[in-house]
Amino acid sequence: MTDLTPSDAQARAIAAIKTWFETRAHEQPVFRLFGYAGTGKSTVVKFALDELGLDPHRSSRDGGSLVPGVVTATFTGKAALVLRRKGTPARTIHSLIYSVVEATDAEIETAMAGIEMAAAAARSLSGFERIAAEAAIEAQRLSLSAMKKPRFALNPQSDAAHARLIVLDEVSMVGEDMARDLMSFRTPILVLGDPGQLPPIHGEGAFTRDAPDIMLTDIHRQAAESAIIRVATLARHGEPIGFGRYDDHVCKLRKQEVTPAEALKAGQVICGLNATRRQLNNAMRHAAGLGLGTLPTGPAEKIVCLKNQNDLGLINGMFLTLTDIVDDGSLHVSARVTDEDGHPVGAPGPDGRLARLRIYKGDFEDHAAFDPTRHDRDWKAKRGLVEATFGWAITGHKAQGSQWETVIVWDDGLGRTDLDRRRWLYTAVTRAERGLVILS
Repeated sequence: MTDLTPSDAQARAIAAIKTWFETRAHEQPVFRLFGYAGTGKSTVVKFALDELGLDPHRSSRDGGSLVPGVVTATFTGKAALVLRRKGTPARTIHSLIYSVVEATDAEIETAMAGIEMAAAAARSLSGFERIAAEAAIEAQRLSLSAMKKPRFALNPQSDAAHARLIVLDEVSMVGEDMARDLMSFRTPILVLGDPGQLPPIHGEGAFTRDAPDIMLTDIHRQAAESAIIRVATLARHGEPIGFGRYDDHVCKLRKQEVTPAEALKAGQVICGLNATRRQLNNAMRHAAGLGLGTLPTGPAEKIVCLKNQNDLGLINGMFLTLTDIVDDGSLHVSARVTDEDGHPVGAPGPDGRLARLRIYKGDFEDHAAFDPTRHDRDWKAKRGLVEATFGWAITGHKAQGSQWETVIVWDDGLGRTDLDRRRWLYTAVTRAERGLVILS
C-alpha cells in the first residue's frame, strides 16, 4: 500500500487495533488511538485497515448491493473535505447519523403568539405572580429561539448501523450527546484523537477525556525536523515561545512588526476571539483596498462559508469566491459563487449560466455593528440563504480540521485557564503546513 515502514511504536499500535477489532470489539465498542501532531496516527490507521481487509462501506442506496466496510467521519465538514482530497471517503458525523428537523413557520408563529398572549396577561399581574409569569415567559422565549434553529434527529437507517467499523478523525470536539448517539448504533468505533487540541465550545471532548488504548508520543523523523512541530510542542507544554526565527519559514514577531497589508499577503490569519476576528477582517479589507463597506465587493474578497448546505455542496469552513454581486436591498445579496477548488456552486439557470445564490448579509454587517440578536430576529427571512462572512481572519475553532501552507497566529490572549490557552495555541499552530508566524 505504501513504501513507508511503520516505526516500532506504530507497529504495536497497528497490532493492537487489529487484535481489538477481531477479538474484543463486541465487549469494548470504542478503541482510542491518540497522538500529538507528527506521531503518525493516520499512517497507523491506513496500515491497520489494510491488514484487516476493510474497504470503504458501500450502501445499497448507492445503487448497488450493500457491502459493509469502513465509514470515516469527522466533526467538521472542512476536515471531511481535507480527507476526501487525500483519497479517504469521509463525511461529517452530523450527516452520517442525523436527519435535520426544522420547526414549521406555523409552529413558530403559534409559539410567538402564545408568548404575546402571556406577556399581555402578565401586565395585569403584580408582585410575586408577575415575577413568576415573567420568568415563565423568558423560558418560552428561550424555547422559541431554539425552535428557530435546525435540530438533529437520530437516523436509524444511517450507514453507521450497517458498517463494520466507524473511524472518527479530528475527534476532540465531539461532545457527550453526539458520542452517545454514535455508540447507539452498536458498531465498533475507532477514534483518532489529539488531546492537545481544542475541545467542544461547551464542555469536554467525550472521547478524548478518557485514557487512550494507544498513545503515540514519538514524533517520526520527518516531522521531528519541522520547526512547526517544535513550536507546537512548546505550545502544548505551555512553555515559552521566544521571539525570533526558528527556520526559514517559522518565526515569532511582535504585532507592531507586521502591518495588515503584510498579514493578508502572507497566509491565513487565525485568532482567538470573534471580536478580534471582526477587527482584523476590517483592517485587512481596508489594506486590500476594499474599503470600509459592510458587504463583499467582488472576487478579491476572502469569504468563508458558515453553514453546511448539502444540496449545494457547501461546507462549513469552505472558502468561496463571489462574482457579479448585487445588493438586493433586503437581508441578502445575490452572487455567482465558486468554491475553493474553482468549481461553480449551484444549478444552471434557464439561460444555461449558473444560477445566482442568495447570501445572508447579517454576518457581514456584524463587522460594522455587532448585533447579538440579529440571527434570532432574522430567523425566518434567512432560511434557505447561504450563510458566509469575511474570512481574512478566522477563529481557532473555525480553523480546526483545516490546514494552510502558511498561517499567521494572532495571539489575542484567548483562554480562561492555562489549559485552554495551551490547547488554542497548539491547535492554531498545527494548522500550518510549511510557514508559521506567531504575532504576540
